[in-house]
Amino acid sequence: MNLRNAARKVSALYDAALEPLGITIAQFSLLRRVERLGPVSLTELGRVTDHDRSTIGRNVRLLEKMGLLAQGKGKDQRETMVTLTAEGRRVLAEGAPLWDACQARIEDRLGLERIAAIADILTAL
Repeated sequence: MNLRNAARKVSALYDAALEPLGITIAQFSLLRRVERLGPVSLTELGRVTDHDRSTIGRNVRLLEKMGLLAQGKGKDQRETMVTLTAEGRRVLAEGAPLWDACQARIEDRLGLERIAAIADILTAL
């Protein structure tokens, strides 16, 4: 219960920081993942984000409606590929300092030792 509450609180802090961009931390994280992977299939994106294909598909469609992601066919015409749009790149560029500032506030509140301990605990899960 404490872990779930902590996760919600941290998400709320990042959501508030990213609010000027009109996206949530989950959406920002998905954009970053697509940026890092380059053109990526829905199946692979779901795998690396630990989401089922239908959930990742819904999230991608929402970001596509916002103009941040684009979908198209891959080399295998049966597979849908996801790419970042120019608007998506702009949002990531504007969001990076907001993310960094929020991260710094959390680190200031918790201290680097606690941050490291949390990272160790979560890695063990």
